[in-house]
Amino acid sequence: MQARPPLFTPVLIVGCLIIMLSFAVRASFGVFQIPIAEEFGWLRTEFSLAIAIQNLAWGIGQPLFGALGEKLGDRVAIVAGGLIYAVGLVLSSMAVTPEAHQMLEVLVGFGIAGTGFGVILAVVGRASSDENRSMSLAIATAAGSAGQVFGAPLAEWMLGFLAWQSVFLVFAAVILASLLTLPLMRAPALASRAELEESMGTILARAFRDPSYTLIFLGFFSCGYQLAFITAHFPALVTEMCGPILPGGVLHSIGITTTSALGAIAISLIGLANIAGTLTAGWLGKRYSRKYLLAGIYTGRTLIAAMFIVFPITPETVLLFSVGMGSLWLATVPLTSGLVAHLYGLRYMGTLYGIVFFSHQLGSFLGVWLGGRMYDVYGDYTMVWWIGVGVGAFSAIVHLPIRENRAPVPAPV
Repeated sequence: MQARPPLFTPVLIVGCLIIMLSFAVRASFGVFQIPIAEEFGWLRTEFSLAIAIQNLAWGIGQPLFGALGEKLGDRVAIVAGGLIYAVGLVLSSMAVTPEAHQMLEVLVGFGIAGTGFGVILAVVGRASSDENRSMSLAIATAAGSAGQVFGAPLAEWMLGFLAWQSVFLVFAAVILASLLTLPLMRAPALASRAELEESMGTILARAFRDPSYTLIFLGFFSCGYQLAFITAHFPALVTEMCGPILPGGVLHSIGITTTSALGAIAISLIGLANIAGTLTAGWLGKRYSRKYLLAGIYTGRTLIAAMFIVFPITPETVLLFSVGMGSLWLATVPLTSGLVAHLYGLRYMGTLYGIVFFSHQLGSFLGVWLGGRMYDVYGDYTMVWWIGVGVGAFSAIVHLPIRENRAPVPAPV
């Protein structure tokens, strides 16, 4: 009897560690919004634009780092991303004008691209057996959520005794330290012989001609819009719009006494709930249609977001929203990346998923920037929140026509 291939390989473990630390830093940026704006007297739009540019650079860099990994090796791409990430954080700590901060976030965005989903999921996917691939992608994605669990609260805690500039430097050191694990990441090439003999141009042309690839691209937009807006603006929204935390209540008794602390805890709770949600999505993705699972996830997000803004915002509804939205937070990632790998093969998964992820980051750019812009115009986040509800409903619908049967790979001539 043939032994089952192991699920937890060195590639998966190292990939999880790198993506966890990368996302711990990335998920904390919303905590810095008010301290930085207050120190320099910046408008909310100016800091929001910096984070929006970071997300756009992340999207542009994702297919580039994916292609770099496929041409020169995954570890080369990850090292390059980690170094750029650390340099961007160090230089950002020295920025004193919104323009400088915005320009330097390009480096941070490229750094996230090199240490984030595109490269890590591609190498994990190639190193996994067919039996384990869906769950491996889910575990690597959940590791990003694990970083989110402690990233924002850690930043909030350090801001209690360090300047925000010093916290940026600490985070840069963390990113560099994560690269020390890379010698353990040696991924075997498990793509088929036919896939290995096809050129990148051939695979890209096939995907671009396929309407299903276009629908996947369009559907991922709302995921980026919702996630980036909430990561960047939810702590500030909670601080300014949430009802008071009453003395003697449950939250007060466990040490959550201010709405700013509640905002950081909410981001952490989203990440915690998403670990279970993402692992469940990976388990389901092996057994059921990925397109219907994705449509269901976007429908759930839409309903949860609509209910949150309709009802009064209280500490209790913040926590309920965090658990509900968190359970669906990154559940789309293993399903979307797995769908791309299923339809177009493993050889150029990094590049193909990177291109789809660019749509995600276009949504991220719009969600973060529009959040700050509409806040400055209207004084709250209600309008931009309802736009997120609308794009979520669009994504739920657009996944339904996807043809999930894989096109045959032509035999080499």
